[in-house]
Amino acid sequence: MYFALTEEQQDFATAVRDYLAERFDLAAVREVVEAGDSDGNPPALWTAAGEQGWLAVTVPEEHDGLGLGMVEAQVIARELGAGVAPGPWRGTVLAAEAIRLAGSDAQRAAWLPRIAAGAAIGGYTTRGSAAAGLPVVEYGAVADLVVAPSEPDLPGLSLVTGATATPVGSYDGTTRLDALVPAGDGVEPLPGADVEVGRQLTDRATVLVAADLAGIAREALTRTVAYDRDREQFGVPVGSFQAIKHALADLHVGVTMAEHAVLYAAHALDTTGTGGIGRAEAELAVAVAKAKASEAALRSTEAMIQYHGGIGYTWEHEAHLFYKRARRLAGQYGDVATQRERIASLTI
Repeated sequence: MYFALTEEQQDFATAVRDYLAERFDLAAVREVVEAGDSDGNPPALWTAAGEQGWLAVTVPEEHDGLGLGMVEAQVIARELGAGVAPGPWRGTVLAAEAIRLAGSDAQRAAWLPRIAAGAAIGGYTTRGSAAAGLPVVEYGAVADLVVAPSEPDLPGLSLVTGATATPVGSYDGTTRLDALVPAGDGVEPLPGADVEVGRQLTDRATVLVAADLAGIAREALTRTVAYDRDREQFGVPVGSFQAIKHALADLHVGVTMAEHAVLYAAHALDTTGTGGIGRAEAELAVAVAKAKASEAALRSTEAMIQYHGGIGYTWEHEAHLFYKRARRLAGQYGDVATQRERIASLTI
């Protein structure tokens, strides 16, 4: 069976890629990384996310969204990863998904149109609780709403709209992390949240992180191949040396497998129960995607540093931007070992 993005989905990816290349390139990313005291959410990039539909991707049409699915969402995530772009896009999309799946009609009407337009910034976390505090939330300080567990170790979810934020340091300068202490009058339960909704949200979050990692992996490999094609040693391109050539070919295979695994996992989540794909098969696809993408991103970014030689180890070169982001995201929602254990439990 041939399985690939449609022409429209490819155009969507191209639009995101072109915007980042033309208006928010690595020089702009570096400005965010080196401005450690900023909120990490560049206004122009956030405005574009609202205007171009990046935030509206899974919001239903009746709430001013595009009404698309995880396949289209992972397209955006992959391009943002390739551009190591900062900002709370993923947390906002996941907050919207939580409200769509578990919110009341009033909560959907109040929040989803605002999220789709970029008028509200969202956050999502599975750590801590609205009752006890949230130890780490990406862009928690700028979020208008955060979806979090209501109580520790219980299936309920709440919207947190009032909290005190304390910055938490990160070696990855393309994000901002905050600890939040919710205010009692700023916590509102999502009435439809249960165990199954929690599993669906975790799977969606895992796929979006895996897509980001796949984007990082591909861009790191592409840049490395281009460099080793041009750099000469002993009068020939270093990329012609057998050891490097074969290693890069192996990386290409791994990255390609990760890209397809992520695409299939997103498709599985979109069609579970309607396209002949069962819940267990979708869970397996998510685990495979995250394991493949984490491994591919770590290997590709490590190779990027090594195969750029001495310059790859410097602050001035962009390799560390890709490596640090890959290292941070590889452990989110289960690292390679954790996902392989999940694969084993689902298949053996």
